Amino acid sequence: MRLEHCVTRNHIEVWQGRVLPSGPERIRFGTVLRGSLLPILVWVGVACFVYFVYNPLVATVLGGLFALSFIVGFALRRRAKHSVRCSVYGALGGVLDKSMAGF
Repeated sequence: MRLEHCVTRNHIEVWQGRVLPSGPERIRFGTVLRGSLLPILVWVGVACFVYFVYNPLVATVLGGLFALSFIVGFALRRRAKHSVRCSVYGALGGVLDKSMAGF
């Protein structure tokens, strides 16, 4: 992976395309979070719901599932020779994007 292609709009698919820059350029972490606002709210909402309705342990398991998905996505991107920054952004965007596949 060439460095000029890493951390571009091609590697981070976010929900709201209008927050992305117009061309292939470096994307900041805030842009990834702002573009993934809906999936973040869904994860937080479900975690709060299961915390109060069921048990704090269930919310911990849900957080662990999110962390495990992030770690696997990060490892796969590092294995594909992405930079650390691109791997972090891509793993976060990927987890949030794929978790909303049913919606």
